[in-house]
Amino acid sequence: MSDALSKKSIRREAMLHRDRIDPASENAEHAVENFIDSIKPEFNQSVALYWPKGREYDSLPLLHALLQAGHVCALPVVQGDTRVLKFVAFRDGDAMAPGAYGIMQPVIDENSKMIDPDIIVVPFLAFDRHGNRIGYGGGYYDATLRHYRAIKPVIAVGLGYGQQAVLFNLPVEEHDEKLDWIITPIRAQRYG
Repeated sequence: MSDALSKKSIRREAMLHRDRIDPASENAEHAVENFIDSIKPEFNQSVALYWPKGREYDSLPLLHALLQAGHVCALPVVQGDTRVLKFVAFRDGDAMAPGAYGIMQPVIDENSKMIDPDIIVVPFLAFDRHGNRIGYGGGYYDATLRHYRAIKPVIAVGLGYGQQAVLFNLPVEEHDEKLDWIITPIRAQRYG
């Protein structure tokens, strides 16, 4: 079986598993603490997060905690002609609208500020003990991480439930970008 077919099957099963996870089963505040204690973002570092959709792990407690602490945070915007995500500085109360795939993203206007993030928080469907992830299959975060890593040092942080861990090695293709950290409410794990 090819890696692509294997990933498709794993993605389908991982989505079914994720959708059965009770969000209350893992304390989101512990993920915030694990992120801040492990990543230790400095105030000169910008942090790109994601706006959760459906049963995706809720990144908003982390976003709000970072904003309250005075960090520069940004959210992704899909550009139609590339898989590389652009990041727009975000503050509580900024206007949001559905973008590609119905994902909420900041409304871009003349006051919007584009950010080249230092830390990129990445959603996933599953992760393994080597820092590999299975995403949704669009390749946006892989292309984005590759783009920013070519420009400057970037820390890639997967954020999700501890229950999304798999006990086997996920298939990895040439274009897949490894994560530097996985943060869950259960623990923080550094890779590499």
